[in-house]
Amino acid sequence: MPTVVRRYTFRLYPNKSQTSKLFEARRLHCYLYNAAISQRKTDYHYFSKSVTYLQQQNALPAFKECWPEYQELNSQTLQATLKRVDLSYNRFIKGLSQKPKFKSIGNYSGWTYPGHSGWEALTEGKHGQVRLRDLGITIRMRGQAKQWGTPTTLTIIYKPYLNQWFASFTVNVQVSEQKFGSDSDLTYQSILSIDLGTETALTAYNGQEFLEIENQRFTRAAEKKIKSASKKLRRKRCPNYKKKIKASKRWKKARKQVSKLQRKVAAQRKNWQHQVTTDISRRYDIVVTEKLETKKMTRKAKAGSKRKRQKAGLNKSILDVGFGTLNKMITYKVEAKGGLALFLPTRKIKPSQRCPNCGTVHKDWANLSNRYHVCNHCNFENGRDKSSVMVMYNVATYQQPGLGTHLEIVDLISSTSRTRKHTGSMKQLGEMKRQKSQQHKKSLGSLETPTSQKLG
Repeated sequence: MPTVVRRYTFRLYPNKSQTSKLFEARRLHCYLYNAAISQRKTDYHYFSKSVTYLQQQNALPAFKECWPEYQELNSQTLQATLKRVDLSYNRFIKGLSQKPKFKSIGNYSGWTYPGHSGWEALTEGKHGQVRLRDLGITIRMRGQAKQWGTPTTLTIIYKPYLNQWFASFTVNVQVSEQKFGSDSDLTYQSILSIDLGTETALTAYNGQEFLEIENQRFTRAAEKKIKSASKKLRRKRCPNYKKKIKASKRWKKARKQVSKLQRKVAAQRKNWQHQVTTDISRRYDIVVTEKLETKKMTRKAKAGSKRKRQKAGLNKSILDVGFGTLNKMITYKVEAKGGLALFLPTRKIKPSQRCPNCGTVHKDWANLSNRYHVCNHCNFENGRDKSSVMVMYNVATYQQPGLGTHLEIVDLISSTSRTRKHTGSMKQLGEMKRQKSQQHKKSLGSLETPTSQKLG
């Protein structure tokens, strides 16, 4: 059976002595992270030299001699912290993120064990304990995984706004092999096209009937409470690290109230997204939707724009639905049962401008204020969102008239063939450790062979 990687997070319940050790380890990893960034900045600024990950990794033994408190920590966790710095610089060089900055202890999340050394998961997927050998503690944890297998990496996370600790495991889970096409038990006759929007969160079409799901507007529903709590927060003494002003106790209390309201909105949205996507994945084998660039769609309006407020409201509605998260959830849930998720390029097909009956492209339909479409060529009329899902369904089933709308022409993107930009990851560090251990075992085996022959 093939294996897949799953990530499961458990909440930790440390006692007072264990909590102090966790905070101390987090503080040391934060200092190492900042020291690695400082070395890279200094060498590049004064000597025009670039420091690599291997150079910083090889300098760890000398670093431990100067700072004895790091000798108790697991060496692989220190290497993982340096790898995190290297990953940040790789993303910056490729233009995927901003230049790495120093992190305060309040913004530093935790550390990672990239291999099996230094920790042990005492669980079968439901609650249990986790043992951190380098810190000499065994912490009780609670949580439940849908499937459990062989844990490979562990990340200890601290969330200051919750004052809670978490253990995030990556687990190799054995799953049944996904079968597609003629090898699958699915008929692939149940097809659903989906259009995501702001007025109606989701409009779907299965060839016979339409399905409309209203935008729940969780952010708008809690907006008054969040604004009221934020107003109280602004009246308290906020922290200012440059002027060395500490936050007042009332400010901390008010900040927790704002965070609590925001977390509630996020939990409501996530729960609604899971309900919608689970229902769709159970009923349909093929899901067709648009390839949306959510990051570009939610950009702020330019300075001096007359429609700055309208753009801000539109961005809020888009983020309230969660276009990207909905597409990701639908994709992995449909794939889990052997189905297919197809993403159609919007710029080539133009579903919101194309008539589903005759295929004529109307440029005036691109205006968002045009919510009802009437074709002046074939007199077809329907709502904007319903027309869009009809076009996508017709393209997927080879029924859409018009030039350049067949799947072979529009460069169809399937969920099983998508690619992404890679900048390296913690997984590489874990693979390096496994390769070194295998080489070490082979070298030991080669040393033992002559001795065994002599004994024979």
